[in-house]
Amino acid sequence: MAGHVARANPIWKSFSKDVASVIVFQGPQTYITPSWYPSKQAHGKAVPTWNYAVVHAHGLPRAVEDADWLIQHVRQLSDLHESEQAVPWSVSDAPPDYIDTMVKAIVGIEISISTLAGKWKVSQNRPLPDKLGTIAGLHGRGDAASREMAVLVQKHASFKDGS
Repeated sequence: MAGHVARANPIWKSFSKDVASVIVFQGPQTYITPSWYPSKQAHGKAVPTWNYAVVHAHGLPRAVEDADWLIQHVRQLSDLHESEQAVPWSVSDAPPDYIDTMVKAIVGIEISISTLAGKWKVSQNRPLPDKLGTIAGLHGRGDAASREMAVLVQKHASFKDGS
């Protein structure tokens, strides 16, 4: 895993070279109201909860100050994020001396991942009617995080066995 920070950001000097760091990749998360559950109306045995998806990556970080590594890193990162633009920007669009100046202002951070741990709570503990109510309620909110969570709940809902 690779990234970069501004050279002025002291974080690249503060991590341990001997103790693994933890990087948290936070996916969608949102509040789930029991009002969406048909089971609440049937018997009242329902409480609010929080649905989420998260991954923790563990590994030893290292600071990278090599200009060639940094330019390659910035090129790959820019190409990835610019790929959906109508007219993608490329590192080669800027004058080389300007890019050199910008690269001197950053420090790379590379982490060799030793362990990945993912966890999610996407209403998998609820019966199918409650999952369907959750999906509908999340879509009804209209915000991006709720839509993303609705997709996860639907993807992981079992429609075969009724649970």
